[in-house]
Amino acid sequence: MGVECRYEVAQAAYVKLALHALKHPTAAVNGLLVGRLLDSASPAVVSVVDAVPLSHQPHHLPLLPTLELALTLVEDHFAPQGFAVVGYYHANARRDDTDLPAVAKRVGDHIFRYFPRAAVLLLDNQKLEKVIKGDSRDPVVQLYSRDSSKSWRQAGSDGSSQLTLKEPSTNVVLADHVTTKKWQQIIDFDDHLDDISKDWLNPSLLG
Repeated sequence: MGVECRYEVAQAAYVKLALHALKHPTAAVNGLLVGRLLDSASPAVVSVVDAVPLSHQPHHLPLLPTLELALTLVEDHFAPQGFAVVGYYHANARRDDTDLPAVAKRVGDHIFRYFPRAAVLLLDNQKLEKVIKGDSRDPVVQLYSRDSSKSWRQAGSDGSSQLTLKEPSTNVVLADHVTTKKWQQIIDFDDHLDDISKDWLNPSLLG
């Protein structure tokens, strides 16, 4: 499925997931990817337009009721705009950990039931550090998609790339937001459950 599809990540989604990881540098963080399938293109393109930060306390995420609640709220909010949950992102707690954890695969499998071209993005903490320093313009996330054996496969291992950033200046913008400590303002679903006055949609974060 993944071979027949490309994934384009908009600046808002990319910056949010990176800021989420930066706010909790010693914890694993995760969230949902929102977008839509552009199947008029060849190959088809999954356009990721936004990210919704879920958790910085990974023990919350395997609980299906919490995940289902988040999925329902996100779908209800974005459906009128023509968007749906198209994937999941994850950042490991350890700086040198570049393996896709079992929890990410489980959440990816769950989303796959509703969106068969679901993507899982794994953030690379070392690449993120280079981008912040201005030493790299490469994406700080690695794409995983489900193959015919129902396993999550890392894209790009055959020398091609299925993942692109929609705006070429995205990493520059991310570095600017880090300089102004924008990561301090990001709210995830855990924060909202602790204090319902905190908006997990982060409407003014990048405005």
